[in-house]
Formats: sequence, C-alpha cells, structure tokens
Amino acid sequence: MMGETQGKMSGRPAKRRRSFFAMVFVSPSEPRLRAGWRLSLQVVLQLVLLMLAGAAVLIGMGGIFTGAPNSFTSSQLVVTQIAEFAAVTLSIFVARRFLDRRPFVSLGLQAGRRSILDFVAGIGITFLMMGLVFAAEWMLGWLKLTGFAWQGQSEHKVGLEVATMLAVCLLVGWNEELMSRGYHLQTLASGLTLGWGWILSSTIFGVLHLANPHANWMAVAGIVLAGLFLGYAYVRTGRLWLSIGLHTGWNFFEGVVFGFPVSGIAFYPLARISVSGPALWTGGEFGPEAGLLLIPALGVGFGLVGLYVLRRRDA
Repeated sequence: MMGETQGKMSGRPAKRRRSFFAMVFVSPSEPRLRAGWRLSLQVVLQLVLLMLAGAAVLIGMGGIFTGAPNSFTSSQLVVTQIAEFAAVTLSIFVARRFLDRRPFVSLGLQAGRRSILDFVAGIGITFLMMGLVFAAEWMLGWLKLTGFAWQGQSEHKVGLEVATMLAVCLLVGWNEELMSRGYHLQTLASGLTLGWGWILSSTIFGVLHLANPHANWMAVAGIVLAGLFLGYAYVRTGRLWLSIGLHTGWNFFEGVVFGFPVSGIAFYPLARISVSGPALWTGGEFGPEAGLLLIPALGVGFGLVGLYVLRRRDA
C-alpha cells in the first residue's frame, strides 16, 4: 500500500511484472530471445542445413568419398568445406538477422584496408608458430625430412594441389571462425560476459574436435587452448579477420608446408616428414595440437598478436 502510494506520488509508472514466458525466453533489456535460445536455434538450423548439404553431396558426388577416414583427397576436402560453408554461413546469417536483430557484418566482418592487414598478419604469425614447432622437433631429433612433393610429381600437379588446399584452408578458416569466434563467442558474451563467452566458446570448439580421427582428451585440451588463442585475436581487435587469418595460416602451414597432420587429418604435404618423438610432446597422429610443444608456440602467438594489435592502434 505504501509502495503504491509512493509510486503514484513520484509520477513514475509502476514497473510491469514480466510473464513467465518472457522471463524464460525473452531478454530483459531488449525485445529479442535470450542468448541461450538464440544459440540453440542457430545450432539446430545449422545441423539441418549440414544434413541437407551432406545428402546433396553424397547423392551428386558420392563416388569421390572413398579411402581412409583420416586421409581425404583434396577434392573431398573442397566439397565438404563448400557444403559446410553454405550451412554455416546461411544459418548464422538467418540467426543474426532474425533472432539477434543485428546486421550480419556486425559479427566483426567489416571490410576495408585494416581487415586485409589483419588477415595477412594472421597468416604471417602462424608461419612463425608452425615453423617453431617444426624446428624444435627437428633439433630434438624427433622429426626427419624425407623429401618434397615436387621430387615425385610434376610442377603442375604440385601447384594444383597446393592451390586447392589453400582454398580448403580459407574455407575452414571462414567456417570455423564465423561459427566459434563469431556466433558462439559473441552470443554467449551477450548473455553472460565477454570473458565467459571467450572461455565457453573455446571449450565448445575443443569438444567438437573429439569427432576427428585419433582425437583424445589431450587433443581436446590443445584445441581449447588454440580456441582461446584465436578468440584473443577477436577480443583484441573486435573483428574476425585476424582470427580468420590465423586459422587459415595455421592449417595451411601445419598441414601443407610443414607436413604435419591437421587435427588428425592428413593434408597434401609439400614437405614429406617422419615424426618419431614422444606423442606427449609431438601430438602423434593427431598432430601438434595434441602435443606439449603447442604451448610454447601459442606463447609466441599470443605475444605476436599482442604486439601486432599495439602497432595496429598506433598506425
């Protein structure tokens, strides 16, 4: 009674009590679904689109999908990544536009000169990181260089394979960064905090790699750390282009240039190598993401990203 009288005397409208439906489903600060529901609906839509795209690929090009599960041909990788590109991009575009009520570009996809510089810087940073892993294993006697692709194949064949794998790495970089550092991180951050969004999206990113060949919990831990590193690039710049460049360069240099498995999957390697060191350090058949040598490489990566961002702001 007292509160009602004071509310009327103050001239302020009484605060409306939210319905149970609104409390569960609707954001308290703006007229859109809560973050958890938006993320769940996007995931469902993406899974449906992935199944449709996968069915279309198997019907139209099923004959190319043969061989060992961890040794895909370049053609197989391109086709699967194009299908994933369609499903991921469309599902996130729809979710961002109609569930988040935000423009697609607001995920950190603004174009311009700085975006190009971010992308190129990301590729350069990962060359140094993967070069460090290669050099460390070679100096420790855990890695032997047995040859190069062009010693047994024509220049045309090698060039075509490298160009195809570069396209694959670009698609993977776009698909996984748009999903993990784009929609997952940013949607979780909108419902929690940026820090929790960063940590949880990196954890989800790691767990999703459990389906990869030769994956184990050591591999998942390494991918979570890699996710934190890729997320750091977004957190520091507010855009996805540096993260996309890092992801693209990571896969290309790791799998194509230096010849390591990429998260359990064998890419077309320019350098033919034999790794015999302890799997605890090298990652074994999964690749460097599952080995302890990843940690110093990530330390270098964090430092280089931080240095780049500081110089970026001064420019």
